[in-house]
Amino acid sequence: MLVAIKTELWKLKRYYMIWAGALLMLLAVLLTVFTTTALDGTVWTFSHFAEQVMKENITTIFPMCIALITGYIINREGTDDTLKNILTIPVSFPALLFGKLTVCGLLALFLGFASTLFTVTASFLLGFPGGTLPAILQAAAQITLNCLFLYLAVLPIIAIAARIPNGHLIGAVVAFVYGYGGMFAAGNMTLANLYPVTASMGLVGYRSYDPAVHWNPLLCVFSLLVALLVCAVLVVTAQKGEAAKAVKKPKQVITKKGW
Repeated sequence: MLVAIKTELWKLKRYYMIWAGALLMLLAVLLTVFTTTALDGTVWTFSHFAEQVMKENITTIFPMCIALITGYIINREGTDDTLKNILTIPVSFPALLFGKLTVCGLLALFLGFASTLFTVTASFLLGFPGGTLPAILQAAAQITLNCLFLYLAVLPIIAIAARIPNGHLIGAVVAFVYGYGGMFAAGNMTLANLYPVTASMGLVGYRSYDPAVHWNPLLCVFSLLVALLVCAVLVVTAQKGEAAKAVKKPKQVITKKGW
């Protein structure tokens, strides 16, 4: 397993999709910056800005982003026709998937750090007050860990998409709808604690200072553990031929008649 993880880490340098993920993290910050131009009487501070970036990540950007990147990394073994060579060594297909998913968990942390960097930079450029060191450290922990927990929430979708040829695109679309559903789940605290996407918010204490927000950490942990268990079952039962590239039929050669 450790060898598989180390190998996947080496492979990351050839995946330009990772930098597309960083650009999507920047897009979440830019969308939040755009909302600051609305004259609705909102008093913008650093902490409020960081919370809104987290909201954009949760409901519109990150689930789709991490599902697309992870699915792309898994799918590359089929499109590059390297899977058959990898499986000649004594490693099972589920072990290969576990190695890729573990590395993508580290990638989720990296994207969370990138989102934090973009958030802090944008806040200072806009001149929002409250950007003290404790506030920055708190925002960094919340944004980064939230990305990791969101990754855990999306894992079942990624595992299902890995069974489909070129399924990473389908998985990204489903993950976007899945993340957007968090906006509706947030309207009811019981549902918010059980819905994996919004449960990630509860584990980082999103707006926990608000008297109307009542997170149940045990329910949030249970929700993500269920998602992780479903993913583990799907990966263990995966077969190496499920995500194989479709074989093109050879063209039929028409033989000319006569001399």
